[in-house]
Amino acid sequence: MQTVIIVVHLMIVLALVGVVLLQRSEGGGLGIGGGSGFMTARGAANALTRATAILAAAFFATSLLLSILARYGERPIDILDRVPTTQGGTTNGDSSSGGGILDQLGGQSTTPPATDNAPAEQPTQPAAPQVPNQ
Repeated sequence: MQTVIIVVHLMIVLALVGVVLLQRSEGGGLGIGGGSGFMTARGAANALTRATAILAAAFFATSLLLSILARYGERPIDILDRVPTTQGGTTNGDSSSGGGILDQLGGQSTTPPATDNAPAEQPTQPAAPQVPNQ
């Protein structure tokens, strides 16, 4: 339903742009206009004005319809709403598990692994500053 309305809306937009471009300029804007145009008769100008008004009303109606469908239509599925369950049957998002959804993604741990072979002494500093040869 929404796809059909979008296609109709796009066809109305293209027709509206075409009808507006067909209308004769009255000498305003960029100073171009007047003279002999594609449709110079007064009846043709009235028909183009009437067509513009009808297409503008249809554009307004389809825009309102699309916004109403977006508001009251089917809700999109959020990936954060689908939290996987653990083996115990509780969700991982519970406060008893001790972590949030970002903790469940995995990756590297925040604490470095402790090593028993850590050196007891500090690294030695150079005796003098090292200056490159020029």
